[in-house]
Amino acid sequence: MNTNLPSTSTTVDAGISSYFAVVAPAQSAVEARQAVPRPQTTTVWGTDFAMLTMAETVDLVDRVVQARRPEFIVTANLNYLMLTEQHPRLEEINQRSIAVLADGNPIVRLSRRSQQPLPCRVAGADLIVELAKLSAQNGYRIYLLGAPPGVAQAAADNLLRRFPSLQIAGCYSPPFRSWTGAEQTSMLANIREARTDILLVAFGQPKGEFWIYDNLHELSVPLSIQLGASFDFLAGTARRAPLIWQRLGLEWLYRALSDPRRLAPRYWANIKFLLRRELRDRFDNSSHSTLQDRKHS
Repeated sequence: MNTNLPSTSTTVDAGISSYFAVVAPAQSAVEARQAVPRPQTTTVWGTDFAMLTMAETVDLVDRVVQARRPEFIVTANLNYLMLTEQHPRLEEINQRSIAVLADGNPIVRLSRRSQQPLPCRVAGADLIVELAKLSAQNGYRIYLLGAPPGVAQAAADNLLRRFPSLQIAGCYSPPFRSWTGAEQTSMLANIREARTDILLVAFGQPKGEFWIYDNLHELSVPLSIQLGASFDFLAGTARRAPLIWQRLGLEWLYRALSDPRRLAPRYWANIKFLLRRELRDRFDNSSHSTLQDRKHS
């Protein structure tokens, strides 16, 4: 594990308080400090998504880190919505998070059917860079956990080249197997002792979300977030789709074509999930319209 010695910084950007509704999150007996208000949300297929832009998300992170209460953010794409349907426990995790971010264009498009559409996609691959920038400015310490051996360190090195004042609290890639109790205890202790402010996790969905939620208070980290492939993009072990593909909402197709053996089955499952839910919505809307017509006939 590589660790940079901390340096002090007192630069804190002004908050954007008008974007946040006063919605009290679940209280914890472990933390006595005042909670950060949860952002306003809109619901897409049963999941409440934070109505935040990237700038507002960074502002939320800044508030959470300063509050020093253990919180976590979920970055959700279409695959995560499918997993939430398959793993009901994720519903509890989503509700207890400080925010669920829309990391997928399909989610943003689906939200436009509601009275409160999401302002934009907040991509985890972009968010990790913005968090590094915020941390470099404010002296926050970032810990990168997960991904194959060497990937977290390569991602950290990339961030350090872009933001030389960034403090990397540590990098660790645990073995790809079940961990022993001693390994788990040691990993948690290392993260705590590194005085981590922001923990970035790359365990994959939904393992990362489960692990963060189960260890949130033992970690004692102000903010934890599962970011998945973002480590690989920074490390250069995976290529992100060009901007034109992203703007067309075809980043998933680019990734599937770049790694078909691993990703094509996942995206095919996502497409089937999308089609099934779309058909269900159309059936539900048709049934609702029929009932309304009967009431007025």
